[in-house]
Amino acid sequence: MTDPVFTGVGVALATLFADDGEVALEATAGHAARLVDLGVRGVVVAGSTGEAAALSAEERAALVRAVRAAVPGDVPVLAGTGAPSARAAVALTRDAVAAGADAVLVLSPPQTADPTAYYEAVAKEAAGLPVLAYHYPAVSAPGIAVDLLPGLPVQGLKDSSGEPERLLATLEAFAEPVYTGAAPLLVHAGAIGCAGAILALANVAPEECAAAFAGDGRAQRAVLPVHLAARRFPHGLKAAMAHRFGTPTTARMG
Repeated sequence: MTDPVFTGVGVALATLFADDGEVALEATAGHAARLVDLGVRGVVVAGSTGEAAALSAEERAALVRAVRAAVPGDVPVLAGTGAPSARAAVALTRDAVAAGADAVLVLSPPQTADPTAYYEAVAKEAAGLPVLAYHYPAVSAPGIAVDLLPGLPVQGLKDSSGEPERLLATLEAFAEPVYTGAAPLLVHAGAIGCAGAILALANVAPEECAAAFAGDGRAQRAVLPVHLAARRFPHGLKAAMAHRFGTPTTARMG
């Protein structure tokens, strides 16, 4: 098994915007740094939670640079570089490498039963940085079949299916580190051997997420109300963030 990019709870970082809709780089980077102080062990920038579909390539790279400068060097910054085509994912990966990302998290392409060639192209462009595949069929169907995972040139997987049986099957079939993206499965994921979690909910409740992953059933129950509110994306998540941290609620999507 490849060493995990990080262990424990990482945040799928929300991108903060000013009232006029422009990316608030300083505020976003500051939010990332605050979450690290509260126990987050890795930061994913410009992923689906970061409203990546509404960001330009230049904005994505600027966010990676700003967050990488704001968080300690031992906390990895991962860039979301998934795209509908290998060509687009390769370009985003190239930009992420140049901007200083420590790894890339790559959503599988839509309507692709076998994404092996897609991940081969991304891995080549990653220039030795770890590539984590991303299975999220609700956003990009059909996702990645479990039996294809061992043949992918990747060093880990984020699974946001929310399916306990799928997570168990993945851990049996796939030798690389696995991260759950499903907040209701934190206790389960920690107990069965996942390397960690990458969560939108960690924008709001990083301490409870970390405690739940470590096996605290009370913390698992405590995150449910916030999880349900944050499912109204992006406005529910940003409202919950604003309630706790006073961050801006402007969104580009939804």
